[in-house]
Amino acid sequence: MPRKPVHEIRRGLIKVRIWRKRTRSGLRHTLAVTRLFRNGDVWKESSRFGRDDIPLLRLLLDEAHTWIFRNS
Repeated sequence: MPRKPVHEIRRGLIKVRIWRKRTRSGLRHTLAVTRLFRNGDVWKESSRFGRDDIPLLRLLLDEAHTWIFRNS
C-alpha cells in the first residue's frame, strides 16, 4: 500500500503534497508540486509550470514551509 502525504495544499490547479520521513538524522519533509490539467475528459498532473503559475507557486511553497515548521 503506497504511503499518503501528511498534508496537501491546493489552490486552483496547483497542488503541493508534503511527505514526512524519519531518518537517522531526524525528521525530514519533502514536497511534490504538481499542476492539474485536462486531457479530453481525463484529469492529469504535470510537474511543468508556466510563467503565470509562478506567483501561485510562490504562495503555496510559502504555505508549505509554514506548515512544516508548525508541524515538525
